[in-house]
Amino acid sequence: MRANNIAHVGHVDRRDAYGRLRDHFAVHSQTEFLMSENSIEPLLRRLAEALERIAPPEQETMPLSTADGFVWHAEGEYLEPVPQINRVALELLKGIDQARDQLLENTERFTAGLPANNVLLWGARGMGKSSLIKAVHAKVNAREPGSLLLIEIHREDIPSLPQLLAKLRNTSRRAILFCDDLSFESDDTTYKSLKALLEGGIEGRPTNTIFYATSNRRHLMARDMIENESSTAIHPSEAVEEAVSLSDRFGLWIGFHTCDQKTYLKMIEGYVARHSIEINAEELKARAIEWSMTRGARSGRVAWQFVQDLAGRTGTELKQD
Repeated sequence: MRANNIAHVGHVDRRDAYGRLRDHFAVHSQTEFLMSENSIEPLLRRLAEALERIAPPEQETMPLSTADGFVWHAEGEYLEPVPQINRVALELLKGIDQARDQLLENTERFTAGLPANNVLLWGARGMGKSSLIKAVHAKVNAREPGSLLLIEIHREDIPSLPQLLAKLRNTSRRAILFCDDLSFESDDTTYKSLKALLEGGIEGRPTNTIFYATSNRRHLMARDMIENESSTAIHPSEAVEEAVSLSDRFGLWIGFHTCDQKTYLKMIEGYVARHSIEINAEELKARAIEWSMTRGARSGRVAWQFVQDLAGRTGTELKQD
């Protein structure tokens, strides 16, 4: 089967378990009693049924053309299609114009087959890092339908990246590998393998893939992890360089910062207009400010949570983007 049409090639070998068990007993049995059909048949059947119950389920072969979004499952090594990606329209993401333009330009170059960088989107939580990646993916595919895949890989599945890249290396479609909330703790050495995969491996990253990650941390590691590396090393500066070098493998860093009240209100006004929520402008402003004060923060996430609450209170159904 052609490699570029396969989303999953691993499968469970389901040859007749009963037959294999029976042959095994036939070879190793030393007594006529064990070879008796009446004595061994029920046992073999029970063992075969038990093996079938505990065996992992078979995954169907899924061509990459079936969807624009997939989720990678390290256990079983297969890609699960996402029929509809959960995302926000690009024009509704306010206060991040420079970040939007940088990511969109980088993604368009990559889609066109031109040189582009791995991207780390870091900074304030709830300011639209992952939403921007999904929105840019949708924008590019709206211009050139089917030109770009978005494949989500979970943080805990990072060690399986080589297997995923092997599946994608010979595919015709270009793919963004997306890891949300990527960070590492002091006892986690996974970052060392990720470093090699991003830039330093012998094979290198396949030209049809690019890696986008979001994180609240600029260097992907807790400050105490970096400080501990420094305090226990013979050459502290070298230890710090080792700890922060992972983020250096991302050619493009895009920072996100907390928003002011004006931007926060623009976010809400955009959502209210998109979903046709009927409310007086002054009342909307007063409610939105009160909501942010009770949450102790202003961000895109807080704005969206307010809009969901407002839509529920006014009996308005939210539209799907």
